[in-house]
Amino acid sequence: MGLLAFLKTQFVVHLLIGFVFVVSGLVINSIQLCTLVLWPVNKQLYRRLNCRLAYSLWSQLVMLLEWWSCTECTLFTDQATVDTFGKEHAVIILNHNFEIDFLCGWTMCERFGVLGSSKVLAKRELLYVPLIGWTWYFLEIVFCKRKWEEDRDTVIKGLKSLANYPEYMWFLLYCEGTRFTEKKHRVSMEVAASKGLPVLKYHLLPRTKGFTTAVQCLRGTVTAVYDVTLNFRGNKNPSLLGILYGKKYEADMCVRRFPLEEIPLDEKEAAQWLHKLYQEKDALQEIYNQKGVFPGQQFKPTRRPWTLLNFLFWATLLLSPLFSFVLGVFASGSPLLILMFLGFVGAASFGVRRLIGVTEIEKGSSYGNQEFKKKE
Repeated sequence: MGLLAFLKTQFVVHLLIGFVFVVSGLVINSIQLCTLVLWPVNKQLYRRLNCRLAYSLWSQLVMLLEWWSCTECTLFTDQATVDTFGKEHAVIILNHNFEIDFLCGWTMCERFGVLGSSKVLAKRELLYVPLIGWTWYFLEIVFCKRKWEEDRDTVIKGLKSLANYPEYMWFLLYCEGTRFTEKKHRVSMEVAASKGLPVLKYHLLPRTKGFTTAVQCLRGTVTAVYDVTLNFRGNKNPSLLGILYGKKYEADMCVRRFPLEEIPLDEKEAAQWLHKLYQEKDALQEIYNQKGVFPGQQFKPTRRPWTLLNFLFWATLLLSPLFSFVLGVFASGSPLLILMFLGFVGAASFGVRRLIGVTEIEKGSSYGNQEFKKKE
């Protein structure tokens, strides 16, 4: 085992990476708070600044995927589709099967220059998650309670406010509403059968309201829908902890581009279009399981150095005073100071672990289990 491989497995190193992410995130959130004075004066300048501030935070997570674990992401698509990446507003539909599916999406956003301006329709609980939710708030992310009667006006207002967004954005939708589990899949397919819809083997039944509303509200801004089907070679099920330990994964992403004109204007027809899309996604996953690859030409977008340089900047800025402080604490010989410092380390470790826990499947939301609970 080489030195770098050894360091990737050490808890102290993980704690230092977490320290850099958390403290830089708090600094970034503080700057974002200050930018609010620009909103009534120059909204577009506010948006451009916050895109770059968000990039400085999100790119640290992308750095872990690209440079720390050296995970490779391969696209299966066509040249014409690749040529549009980063040059148009788009809605992204991604399957929700893995703990790091969002991170694979972010690395593609980074490589095509839209990481800072990427959007998502997020559950409202995430608004209160430190750093992540706070940064999203300043980015005008649309939050929902996932109860359409309560969400309708909020979602429509939030989506329409993005109509004049000054930078190309990719708006991510997890149409399944929650991560795939066998329990949720069983219940979802019972619902599908009751509605006369085809059974899906690898996906949950898509919830159509968010998709049809997003497409309707963003017409005239968004020019295409990108359907992305993600899987990992070797039947791997990666985790953010695995990435932190430097485990290398190979992600394959099948990307299909649909011009927005192909999406029906009528809500019911658009919902039927989405159901048909998920049947096709299921067929793509079946092909992948049988052949180990998706159909289409393979592309490996080159990773850019900016994520690494950004992390090194924050690490240099924040770790130097931290090391000086730690040396001062232990040099003082004060048991009280040393105990307080160790308590702080324990609290920081707990906080970082809780942030990682947000991505874990077994700690995901109960959304999608409502029917199951009713049956019990």
